Amino acid sequence: MAKDKKKASTDYSVENPKLKNKEYLDQLRRLHVEVVKLQEWVRAKGIKVCIVFEGRDGAGKGGTIKALTERVSPRIFRVVALAAPTDREKSQMYVQRYLPHLPAAGEVVIFDRSWYNRAGVERVMGFCTEEQVAGFLKTVPNVERAIVDSGVILLKYWLEVSPDEQTRRLEARIKDGRKIWKLTPMDLKSYSRWYDYSRARDDMFKATDTDHGPWLVANSNDKRRARLNIISDLLSRIPYKEVPSEEVVLPKRQKPGGYREPDYQLKRIPEKF
Repeated sequence: MAKDKKKASTDYSVENPKLKNKEYLDQLRRLHVEVVKLQEWVRAKGIKVCIVFEGRDGAGKGGTIKALTERVSPRIFRVVALAAPTDREKSQMYVQRYLPHLPAAGEVVIFDRSWYNRAGVERVMGFCTEEQVAGFLKTVPNVERAIVDSGVILLKYWLEVSPDEQTRRLEARIKDGRKIWKLTPMDLKSYSRWYDYSRARDDMFKATDTDHGPWLVANSNDKRRARLNIISDLLSRIPYKEVPSEEVVLPKRQKPGGYREPDYQLKRIPEKF
């Protein structure tokens, strides 16, 4: 089992004060520079990285992924968020539909929820049997061992949020027209089953927190702190160096050479702002 498991406590009864936005943006800007360096190192050296983000509804997975990827190339940092399985996929080996999305050389693949759906939402909401859950928990450490043995750097993050903070965030989604789409009927059904999810999480940690694939638990009651802490931790776990590059200088722009703007009129959009 992972040596630092005891440090990965999900008890966050003592909280730091909320991080101010200016400090958050300053620190995020600094980390983004390092993430870009990591990106260039991954591309240059053909590194393969797989990052799994899990946690309860409202824990802040999506915001963390956006913060991590907003300054890098989507061709290198690929985000995978699979829809519900089709009938064909349901007939496959459980993890089969996730395997084609694993990284090739020079890629960082981020799973916004992953094969651990089976240990969480599928189990709690009754979409699979307890026998299937037991089989998954027994098998997945070996699957992850094979992934790591193939040369993939595997990082698994669990974002932990308190009951009160989850309630506040889900209620905010109801009131915000920008976020209402995030609150699905499944979220509403699962909201009341806090302790069923806690038991499922505990079983998942016990079975799948391994030396080759440890769970990394982040306190996400303060979204800003969580994003910074996770990005900082991620950078510390992937050895990288700055790739030497020539100084970039803009070339001189060509002369008009007789070019004139055309005299026809295109339809312009109204300038309301």
